[in-house]
Amino acid sequence: MSARLNSKRDTITEFISERADVNLHTLLRKRAASGNPVRVGLIGAGKFGSMFLAQARVTPGLQVVAVADLRQQRARDALLRTGWAEEAMTPAATSSQMNDAGRAGRVGLTEDAAELIGAELDVVVECTGSPEAGTQHALGAIGAGRHVVMVTVEADALLGPLLSRQAERAGVVYSMAYGDQPALVCELVDWARTCGFNVVAAGKGTKYLPEYHYSTPETVFDHFGFSAEQVREGGFNAKMFNSFLDGTKSAIEMAAIANATGLAPQPHGLGFPPVGVDRLAEILKPESEGGTLSHSGTLEVVSSQNRDGSPVPGDLRWGVYITFQAPSDYVRRCFGEYGMTTDQSGRYAALYRPNHLIGLELGISVASAVLRGEPTGTAREFVADVAACAKRDLAVGELLDGEGGETVFGRLMPARDSLADKMLPIGLASAAKVVKPVAKDQLLTYEDIQFLTDRTSVILRRQMDVEMGTADGV
Repeated sequence: MSARLNSKRDTITEFISERADVNLHTLLRKRAASGNPVRVGLIGAGKFGSMFLAQARVTPGLQVVAVADLRQQRARDALLRTGWAEEAMTPAATSSQMNDAGRAGRVGLTEDAAELIGAELDVVVECTGSPEAGTQHALGAIGAGRHVVMVTVEADALLGPLLSRQAERAGVVYSMAYGDQPALVCELVDWARTCGFNVVAAGKGTKYLPEYHYSTPETVFDHFGFSAEQVREGGFNAKMFNSFLDGTKSAIEMAAIANATGLAPQPHGLGFPPVGVDRLAEILKPESEGGTLSHSGTLEVVSSQNRDGSPVPGDLRWGVYITFQAPSDYVRRCFGEYGMTTDQSGRYAALYRPNHLIGLELGISVASAVLRGEPTGTAREFVADVAACAKRDLAVGELLDGEGGETVFGRLMPARDSLADKMLPIGLASAAKVVKPVAKDQLLTYEDIQFLTDRTSVILRRQMDVEMGTADGV
């Protein structure tokens, strides 16, 4: 009897030990102890990439093998700024040199993303912010058998369903970037659905007023209250800041969430209602229930400002949320018993996270992709699109300047409507020439513009329009 009990106890102990290994931190520590860290290549050494570098340096089991940037000095500066020693880096023009640097425990610096992708890596982090570059790098990484963490949400909103399918066929992971708001929202949606709750709405907070749609890179910093000196010393990217302000980034992020979760955009896109955290459940429910939503199972971005410009109490400017519904009176009572903030009926509740740490949390995606083979959110279907909308009257011959520029902003819409009306995706609205007059607030179509180059993203998006418009019944 004793022998059988000991044998059973050993079996249980072994089972528990194996099950414990699904913990990402435990798995990373094992990789570190075995001398086989997760090998990462980073493309793009901007703010998001720099924040990842700051934490990757102190995360056991992660090794940054190489960093690629169009300017090698910027990559070096990012590493120095985030705590890396000068002697920890070395120029590396080829994949072979990057491999040598990695084996020596150093970071290879390069201006050639293709060479980085060819190095001995487990995962490529695409962090350029350019939909065209992001597309090319993702395709290259997938073709080389590397997992991809797509920080460039612009590329994901434009081509995520196609890139995800390519990765699946290649047997690698294509993942959203944890720490950025779309992946965090997808996590909340997954939590709710796994618990058996019906997700009513999901989204994030932002600073919004209707006039912000017409902001330009020249006016954007006035809205943020930055002085000329702050802008100069901070090295701020005016187009990037403007994309956040004019609503384009919000639309792009919600499209990515929709395509990952199946949540369907409202017919009018985003309404940006001013809502604080205590009123999420009251406002973000269907109109038929006294809320503001056209239907359940949708997306909305809430504003931290009332329409008169005054601050919303308890705003969610930096955070994410979901609202969900009690499926029974019993669960409704449980909401009340355990202190959930609900609407007046007690049937609708909200869960939110007040902030996000972007690149500081990116290691979650890197570890999950390599060690679990799981994305932290990935495009599954083509549900939502972001169309380019004119900020002002556009004349024949003008060149569009894309996301965050002075000519167009992005508007979220159902993919079915976008395809039916041949809308121009915001991700393709740069280096394109206007060939028909377009009035202010008018959505642009493919017929209104002429592409000046045969970019990879243009070719693939037109292919996706045809293939997924038919295959997915859009």
